[in-house]
Amino acid sequence: MPTQDELKLQAAEAALSYIKSGMVVGLGSGSTATLFIKLLGEKVKEGLKIRGIASSEDSAKLGAEVGIPIIDFHRTSEIDVAVDGADEVAPGLILIKGGGGKLLREKIVASASKKFIVVADASKLVQRLGKFPMPIEVIPMAQPLVTRKLESLGLPSKIRQAKDGSGDYITDEGNLILDCDPTVIEDPSALGGKISAITGVVEHGIFVHLADLALIAGNGEVKQYTRESKF
Repeated sequence: MPTQDELKLQAAEAALSYIKSGMVVGLGSGSTATLFIKLLGEKVKEGLKIRGIASSEDSAKLGAEVGIPIIDFHRTSEIDVAVDGADEVAPGLILIKGGGGKLLREKIVASASKKFIVVADASKLVQRLGKFPMPIEVIPMAQPLVTRKLESLGLPSKIRQAKDGSGDYITDEGNLILDCDPTVIEDPSALGGKISAITGVVEHGIFVHLADLALIAGNGEVKQYTRESKF
């Protein structure tokens, strides 16, 4: 039985077939995206000609280390293919992302992509979003106000703490992350709209109508899911 790490690697490897020379590639963040970046770097060393736009400082650093030329949106306004992981994948390829705290740039990269591919292991498949805490990036000044507004929406939340115990987790853009308690999300689009309307919210971790394809590894194979697929 493959381990979760082995499944993540299988999904990352499957995404390589969608990358062609001359492309601008969106580089995701997180454990599975990290595996993809390393594999992509090996292809670059073999002669693949691409450029990358990273969804986090960590991914930009890793991409450069493995030989991927890193550019930004001053150099291009469109990404050919973006590859990233997800914390949850529901029917319609509706996602929760941001467990690693990179959700703002991840959503920017996904929204600028002609094709956004999700890579994950089968444990991330759900029938409805809500098992994973839903992250929200907020401006520090507004955090108390946003917290109270979220409570009024039935979304109690906590400020994310840095893994090293140094205090609040700070995003690449200098903001805070609020993690909402897990709760079943009946209407992701509607809830996302209500959260976005709160002054002080920068972005939320619900991704709707952004993913085009999910490559999900499990039971010895990598399955392809589109927005029309049944789970």
